[in-house]
Amino acid sequence: MTRRSDPIVGLVLLLVAAVPVMAGTLSVQANLADHGPFAGAVITVRGEASHAPAAPISAILDQINLAFVPDIVVVPVGSTVEFPNSDSVSHQIYSFSPTKRFQLPLYHGKPYPPVHFDQAGVVTLGCNIHDKMVGYIFVTDATYFGRTDAHGAWSVTNVPRGIYHVSLWHPLLRDSVASLERDVSVTSDEPAKTTLQLAQALRPAPLQASARSKDEY
Repeated sequence: MTRRSDPIVGLVLLLVAAVPVMAGTLSVQANLADHGPFAGAVITVRGEASHAPAAPISAILDQINLAFVPDIVVVPVGSTVEFPNSDSVSHQIYSFSPTKRFQLPLYHGKPYPPVHFDQAGVVTLGCNIHDKMVGYIFVTDATYFGRTDAHGAWSVTNVPRGIYHVSLWHPLLRDSVASLERDVSVTSDEPAKTTLQLAQALRPAPLQASARSKDEY
């Protein structure tokens, strides 16, 4: 027997589908222990409700003047990162991090194929030739992410209404990660704002120079 569709039910479903999803803005201000702006901090935002992680991207982490540029790259799980070498000397990039172990043997000029990052976590990079070179790849499964600007600010728009968990990370933190986490309610009425304040000064950079650098390569 053929069942006729109910026109009223169909109309209700059409109206529900036509209702726009209410969205708002979430802003984060990160400050150092002296209350100055914390530039370059990694911010991740996860919703209490089920939200799909960000889509994978293709990123680039260059090598310029014996340094990784930028020093930190933030990518979603499943992304690829290419490591060009713009220096006049060769580099040999490696990672022993559990999140991603790999090595790009000595090269200069044409880069190796991009490296795929399929697991969330922090990847610490080094160079076997120049010990002062340290960089990081932050692989995240968060829906929203980014780094604070020169004023310590970061924001995201078109965030669906709900409760979101905001976290801050940086390789030189002394503060516990838990102390730099907040739950923030996002509505469409006004921007949601939160401040993440460090209690302790950042650690010094791990390596400023090295007598073992072999610039002849």
